[in-house]
Order: sequence, then structure tokens, then C-alpha cells
Amino acid sequence: MITTWWAGLSVAMKILWGVTLGASLIFIIQTVLTFIGADADASGLDGGDIDAGGSFDAADATDADLGGGGNLYTFRNLVNFLLGFGWSVILLEDAIPALGFRLVVAVGIGAGLVALVMWLFRLLGKMQQSGNIDVYKSAVGCEGTCYLTIPAGRSGEGKVQISIGGAVREYNAQTEDDSPIATGTPIKVVDVINGITLLVSRLDNTII
Repeated sequence: MITTWWAGLSVAMKILWGVTLGASLIFIIQTVLTFIGADADASGLDGGDIDAGGSFDAADATDADLGGGGNLYTFRNLVNFLLGFGWSVILLEDAIPALGFRLVVAVGIGAGLVALVMWLFRLLGKMQQSGNIDVYKSAVGCEGTCYLTIPAGRSGEGKVQISIGGAVREYNAQTEDDSPIATGTPIKVVDVINGITLLVSRLDNTII
């Protein structure tokens, strides 16, 4: 039955079905990778940043394109458009027999889906940022250890583990120290650089 149905399709509809099913599969993979804590961006699927604890960072997603966040020209937004466009052309075939008009409607639906996803991720990013402000501010003065080596003189980022509210948390970190802070070195948080990065120093060389 499927073979007969497929053979009866025009070349254009076969291409449309192929693109739509491909976009649907990629969309499902992106969604699964996002919520199981995998780094979708590393695999070329344009996802949000995932920290070492496996939590999804929606704030980064809007900047780097978690989900078609703040940047219009992304692979994920292309997938979202093709998803809305393709399924609209297919599902509206009986409701809108005129192909030209159906294509116009499908383009509008695809663009609307992209706009909706971008808006949702911007909203999610704002919620994430507002929820992180107190946590990061409360990190100032906390002590912990360097988890990944931090380059000297703010020339790069490493990671630190500190205890906040009785829970051990991991954050990106920079230092103004003249030499790198190696893994395992005791550190103290001296400032908050931005919503996702702390400024730290060795405990024996704390910045005043």
C-alpha cells in the first residue's frame, strides 16, 4: 500500500515529503538532545549550551541559538521553517486545493513557527537569567576548588566548583592572577563577571 501511494506521488510531492520527514527527524533529535543534557551544538545541530551538570542553559541558548533563539539565520530555524512549511503543504492539500495559495499559506505558517520558537527561547532565556542573578551574586565570597585550569590574566575560562546553599555547583570562571590556576587549587570568588562567569582568585592571593 505504501509503495503504491509513493509511486502515485508527483516528483515535487516526493521531494516535499522527503524534506518534511527529514526536518521532522532532525527536530526530534534536537529536542531529545536538548532535554537529555547532550551538547547538540557540538554535533552541528545548533543547540543551547549544556553545563557539566547536565542542565540546559537557556540564557546561552538565545545567544548561541538554542533552539533558534536570538539569531534568525541558524540551522535550527531552517529546520523549524521546513517543518512548518512542509507539513502545511501536505496537510492542507484537501482544504486548499490551489497549490499556489497553499504554498503562500505554508510559507506564512513556517515563518510563524520560526518566530514563535524564537520568542519562546528569548522568554526562556530571560527567565533563566533572572533566576540566576541571585545565585551568582550569592557566590561572591564563597570558597571552592578549581575544576578545570583557569588561564592567567583573564585570557580564557576554566571551571570552578563552589558550595552555595549546601549544594556543590560548577561555574565558568576567569582570574586576574598572574599565573594560571591549576585543577584542584583552592579558590575564592571575588566578583561576578556576567550571568554565566565568575571572577576568582587563589585563596592565598585574594583580590581585594
